[in-house]
Order: sequence, then structure tokens, then C-alpha cells
Amino acid sequence: MKTVIMAGGLGTRIKELFPDIPKPLIKIGDRTILELELLSLKEQGFNEIILTLSHMADKIIDYFGNGERLGINIDYFVEREPLGNAGALFKIPQLEGDFLLLNADSLFDIDFNRFVAFHREHQALVSLLTHPNSHPYDSGLILADDRNCVTGWLNKEDPRPLYYKNRVNAGLHILNSKVLSLCKVDRDAIGQRREGGTVKVDLDRDVLKPLCNSGLMFAYDSPEYVKDMGTPERFSQVLSDYTHGLVARKKLTKKQRAIFLDRDGTINKYVGFLRDLDEFELLPGVSEAIKIINSLGYLAIVVTNQPVVARGEVSIEKLEQIHQKMETLLGKDGAYLDAIYYCPHHKDKGFEGEIVALKIDCDCRKPKPGMLLKAARDFNIDLEQSWMVGDSMTDIEAGCAASCHTALVGHENYGQEKTYTSLLEFAQHLT
Repeated sequence: MKTVIMAGGLGTRIKELFPDIPKPLIKIGDRTILELELLSLKEQGFNEIILTLSHMADKIIDYFGNGERLGINIDYFVEREPLGNAGALFKIPQLEGDFLLLNADSLFDIDFNRFVAFHREHQALVSLLTHPNSHPYDSGLILADDRNCVTGWLNKEDPRPLYYKNRVNAGLHILNSKVLSLCKVDRDAIGQRREGGTVKVDLDRDVLKPLCNSGLMFAYDSPEYVKDMGTPERFSQVLSDYTHGLVARKKLTKKQRAIFLDRDGTINKYVGFLRDLDEFELLPGVSEAIKIINSLGYLAIVVTNQPVVARGEVSIEKLEQIHQKMETLLGKDGAYLDAIYYCPHHKDKGFEGEIVALKIDCDCRKPKPGMLLKAARDFNIDLEQSWMVGDSMTDIEAGCAASCHTALVGHENYGQEKTYTSLLEFAQHLT
């Protein structure tokens, strides 16, 4: 599979730090940002690279040549007139079938073969790599249904719902060349001078967003490291993350460490069976605790029993709204969850309006470890290096059954060695 890397940006926001260097040649450690991308791709068998260039193109070509130094093959498409961030795709003759489409100003270390497997499994024409981040309120958000089919697309400047899932567009894509024929772009007009300037093509607005609700575009949720370094502040953060090994550690080919979190009484105020969106309220210090978990490179994963679904008291749609509120409130505080698992089952019968199909003795309801085991399969988690944190012995038993370390929170003394008054106290213990 070919890989197209868009490397022609002006880098206006970071120019104050590197006025004479194109963004792809900015160094992270002893290698340039683009070199790190290319080496990650090469390691996974992606050796056919096409770089689209414009600003300071000669410097980039001089640095990489034909790619022989890195053991890959590099072809170039140089825009003599700016074509927008997708115009070159309509001009490159060798694009056929599926190809990776990446940016040259982001630091990442992604399991691309896993991404490709998702794309093929869903028979997608477009797959977007999406992830949670610490500032979803000013990021581009992707909306998707329960099959991960993209239903909506919010640019960072667009108004957004009161509550939303922290699913951010990471700027890494797999496209099939058929998409370029489906979108309403006049190939012949690209690059031509018209009234108002040169005709350009915008990837998001002209190519991808029109595919929302088409059944052809899917969101691939990943907790792996992707961060653009387009501003001095973000460059500083990227450099720190790379230096401390966080970038490589979050790649899903490597065993992950997770903090599994109960929901009610651990993250939010316990109100018994939570049925009403308005009753959801974060406990003090929870956002700060999860920020610590994020910064240490643990996956933050909620695992929660929700028998109210089986009892017919809360619909799946309403439960998702509650979880969207949780993600939104955390995101406003700079914290994020990597995944949420819930058990909708409850074996006891006799409730008015109950959902009979969910009245089963399942493997996922805590104290059984089913949710933790599924997360471990999904994210390659080393359970023995992970923690189950909750406010009840049911949580502790589930953690023990999954071979995790365990911690009880919300109790002064519960007869347990690892007991903490709050999630924040536990997180501070991790440091």
C-alpha cells in the first residue's frame, strides 16, 4: 500500500521558532519529524512513499533524496501553485486502490497494520483515525454510530452539542482512490487561476465531509499517540513526550498498562441507580486524577455495571448521553478517557418494562472480569501491570479475577491495604 504524506504547509504558527526550516525538517531529538514518520512506516512494511511538497520543497528533496538512505522509495509531487491540502491527490497518477494519507507535521507511532485491518474489515472507502485528547472543545470532532460509521463532522470552529464524545480527528487517513471520483471536484480546474484566486481543494470540506452518513466512511478509534506540533507550545509538549518515551510506549504493538475505573462513586457522585442526565456530577479531584493517569501513559478505561438498561429504566441512547456528559466535563478540564465499557445485563427478573433479552447471567457483569478481559484483547493490555480502581468490593473482586492490582477508593478504612479516600489520592500515589 502506498503512503501519501502532505508536506507542503507553510508552518506559519511555528515559524517564530524555526523561520528557515520547513516543518517536516524540524528535529525531534536527533531526527527530523518526517524522518521519524518514515522510519515508523518502514518498520511496518510501508515502503512506497509519495511526498506532496510546496513550501521549501528543495530543502526537503535535498534531505531525503529518493529514500535510499532510509531503505524506502520516495517519489515527489511538487506544487508550483498551491493546490490546497488535497489538490495534489487529483494530480498524482499512481494512486490506485487504498492508500495511507498522512500529515508531515504530526508526531505519531501507530500500528498501521491494525488500522488497515479495520479499514478492510469494514469495507470502507475512507477510514479516519480518531482519538481522545485533552482539548476536545477546540478540536475537530467526528460523530459516528454504533458501527463506527461516520455520521457527522464538526470543525474546531463549529458550534457543538452541549455534550459529546471525545472523538477527535487525528489527521491520519486511509482512502480508496474511488473517493476522488465520487466527490464533486473539477479535476481540470484545480490549480487554474479564476476570479478570487487559484482553484484549491480542501481535504475535509471538499472530499471527506460530503461522505458523512454515506456508509462509506468509518472512524477507527485508537488510544495511540498522535499530536501535531504546529505551535511552539505543542512542539514543546511533543518534544517532552518523545524524550520520556511516551510516544513509542503507546503503540498498540506494545503491551499497554491500564487503569480500569468504576464509574458511580469513583468518577461521579453516587446517587444509587443513576437514571437522569442531570444527576451526573463529577466528584472533586476526578479530572485532576485522570489527567495524572493520562500523563503517565496509562490507558484510562471505564468499566461499569449498568443494570438499569436491562431493567428498562435507561435506554442505550440515554446511557450514551450520560457518558458523553462525562467525557465533555472531563475534556473541559483537560482529561480524557481512552474507552468506556458497560455491562447492560441483570439476571434478576420481575421489573416492569424490563428488557428480557438482557436478563441473563453474563460474563461481563462485575465481579466477573469480562469487561476487563475484553479491553485487554482490544488494546493489548498487560493486566498484571494494570489496576482496577473502584468504590466497592465488587470492583476489587473483578480486578483480582483479571489478575490486576486493585485499589478501593472513597473509604477511610475498609480493611484493605490499598485504600484511598479519593481517585485523586490514588493517582497521586502512582507518581
